[in-house]
Amino acid sequence: MTDETAGIPEPEGPADLIETDYEIGQDNLEGSVGPLGFDIHNPVFMVSALTIVVFVFYALVFQEQATAAFGALRPWLTSTFNWFFLGAANIFVLFCLVLIVSPWGAVRLGGRDATPDYTYAGWFAMLFAAGMGIGLMFFGVLEPVYHMAVSEPLGVPSPFAEDGSIIAANVDAAKRMGLAATIFHWGLHPWAIYAIVALALALFSFNKGLPLTIRSAFYPIFGEKVWGWTGHVIDTLAVFATLFGLATSLGFGAQQANAGLEHVFGVPNNVEVQVLLITLITAIALISVLRGLDGGVKVLSEINMGLAALLLLFVLLVGPTLTILSDFGAGLVTYVADLAAFSNPIGREDTSYMNGWTAFYWAWWISWSPFVGMFIARVSRGRTVREFVICVLIIPSLVCVLWMAVFGGTAIDQVLTDPAGSAVKANVIDSYSPEMSLFAMLEGLPMSGLTSTLGIVLVIVFFVTSSDSGSLVIDTITAGGKVDAPVPQRVFWCTFEGAVAIVLLLGGGLAALQAMVISTGLPFTIVLLMMCVAIAKGLASEPR
Repeated sequence: MTDETAGIPEPEGPADLIETDYEIGQDNLEGSVGPLGFDIHNPVFMVSALTIVVFVFYALVFQEQATAAFGALRPWLTSTFNWFFLGAANIFVLFCLVLIVSPWGAVRLGGRDATPDYTYAGWFAMLFAAGMGIGLMFFGVLEPVYHMAVSEPLGVPSPFAEDGSIIAANVDAAKRMGLAATIFHWGLHPWAIYAIVALALALFSFNKGLPLTIRSAFYPIFGEKVWGWTGHVIDTLAVFATLFGLATSLGFGAQQANAGLEHVFGVPNNVEVQVLLITLITAIALISVLRGLDGGVKVLSEINMGLAALLLLFVLLVGPTLTILSDFGAGLVTYVADLAAFSNPIGREDTSYMNGWTAFYWAWWISWSPFVGMFIARVSRGRTVREFVICVLIIPSLVCVLWMAVFGGTAIDQVLTDPAGSAVKANVIDSYSPEMSLFAMLEGLPMSGLTSTLGIVLVIVFFVTSSDSGSLVIDTITAGGKVDAPVPQRVFWCTFEGAVAIVLLLGGGLAALQAMVISTGLPFTIVLLMMCVAIAKGLASEPR
């Protein structure tokens, strides 16, 4: 493919067309510093900020109407557009695999002489803390147990009869499928979604000299229009997707932290306490915001990854170690064998699994992708495309598989070994209390009070790093790609992330959170599909 057919002209020296258009774009993206110290990028900042303020006001004043609307929105979206979410996610995985084996994999982000800004340890720590932290804590026990016993993915029957007795013939298949169905939601597909956005941003910012914002990735497609209303719409969609995706995660984190506080310390478990938790943790996140990327997010991420590894090792060693390792292998093999069946949206009979879980997850990951993608891009300069995609796609997937096998495998063993006395069965199967699943599993292990307290700390610190990272990303987008926008602006977004999470909890709880993340994930899926085309065009123009 020639540079012209790739949509980017052949460079003719230091003043090639891309660099010239970067200067034009930079002029058009320059904001004005207001009296409060905001570097306002009109109209993205104003449209995004005003819309969020109106949304917060509406959800607080008209809570009953908001609850009804949110409750009906999620099931309609997932049942209507499940094929679209599943098909798009499949394209993202295939595109990433092609990049790994193609000559484009040799392209280095930042140019031939660029070197990585962070070590592998620091890079992975920030990647996980921003990308999967709260989700792993919330769903690590819940999802494997639920899929084994309740959702029956791909038609594999539950090992439990209607009277609660165990059907021995179904146990092995249900265990394998419970883990495989969970791995599907935390493996290649979500990390491929993140990799697409991160690679696009890194390529067009570090290699092409364009601003670090979502619109820059579309220069090969729209040309100078990305500096006008076309780009404004793309960036505004990215802000909404990021904000609601982050609010969903913050809502999960607040509910789980509250459940842990009740379990260990007897703190009441209600919306009022969760609102207080979001408020306090947002205040802590503001301190991290003031410290910046290296002094805030990086330090907290490394601490959190150390604590998470400690908890993982503890559960692995004191739990049914041999069973966990065996389930890890069996679940991974089943996942690979049934990957095509899981990915297929046509003719499925397990619609509760596909609509209630998979379609929601893909929308959630897509909503998170501007946030996680931009954050990964900022810390990935100096990696080759092949190294980048392998590290972002495959290695984190294996770690997620290990996490689910250790926590979920331990919980499944507790449920099947002692169904009558299992706290996990009581909180996941008999009475659906998802926020309690982790602490119910830890209750069946030694030193449950200490480990549950550690779990609470992990959830809170993941909460802080997500809020801080999210405000950093939204601030960058609304400031036209500037990575050094004024701190008051980042404080504004950090505060309103917490406010959105609060009003969604008040206006319908988890259903409201999930409805909004799907609503914003739907249009942004189209953005990601176009981004694949832009990446191909951009890589084709890179010097060999």
